[in-house]
Amino acid sequence: MTSRSQARLGRSIALHLFLTPLALIWLFPLWMMVVFSTMPDNGIFSPGIELLPHGGFLDNVNNLQRDTNFVGAIGISVSVAVTYTVLSVLLTSMAGWALARYEFHGKGAVVAIIFGTITLPYAVVLIPQFIMVARDFALANTWIALIVPPLFNSLGVLFMRQAFSMMPAELFDAARVEGVKEWRIFLFVALPLARPMLAALAIILFLASWNNYLWPLLINSQPGAMTAPVALGTLIGLTKVSWGGIMAGAVMLTVPMLIVFVLLQRHFIAGIAAGAVK
Repeated sequence: MTSRSQARLGRSIALHLFLTPLALIWLFPLWMMVVFSTMPDNGIFSPGIELLPHGGFLDNVNNLQRDTNFVGAIGISVSVAVTYTVLSVLLTSMAGWALARYEFHGKGAVVAIIFGTITLPYAVVLIPQFIMVARDFALANTWIALIVPPLFNSLGVLFMRQAFSMMPAELFDAARVEGVKEWRIFLFVALPLARPMLAALAIILFLASWNNYLWPLLINSQPGAMTAPVALGTLIGLTKVSWGGIMAGAVMLTVPMLIVFVLLQRHFIAGIAAGAVK
């Protein structure tokens, strides 16, 4: 083994020795969530520290389903998240394409405004958005209210603008010379080339919709149309909190997303890297 290989191996071992404890610290709360999901409410706050799962997970799931119809809430969350992701990816891609490939009056001001919206805290626009949707448009307790208001994602627009800016303009000019219409260039040339960035953006947007709590809580007051995070929040009452049910629901919401991320992390990392380097 050459000295360079030995040095590379030594750096790899040192890096793993440094990162492994950090990974265990990050994973410990998730493991305790799994452990608590298998314990009754009175066992969660027992004086002793339990590090191994018990056998009460199905009991907590049954109680959760009885109190909240959690399976139906998960179905609503999946439907909302998938619809939101597809529409938002299409919308942000179209906006990013226009900002990257077309010149028009006021383009710089539009980009500056989009940059500025990223700095605004969500709480600043939450109440005006609620008044407009619920009072002016009378769309409270509808799927339109859950999906449409958050559709425009400033970070997604800038991300796709960067992705399309990296592509060679000669490729699109050649397609125009051949008489290909603009919408076909966008759909059949630009989007396939941006597939890694689209995959990364789709993962980010899906997780954002899946974990969204505050907006669905405000705009939807019907118990039978709650998303899964809102349904979990109903278990916190004034006199009683079903901690076992909350932990079981949190596991049911978290584990599938971790599995999806692990399976798609190659596309996610490739999309982030491709969109960040010009």
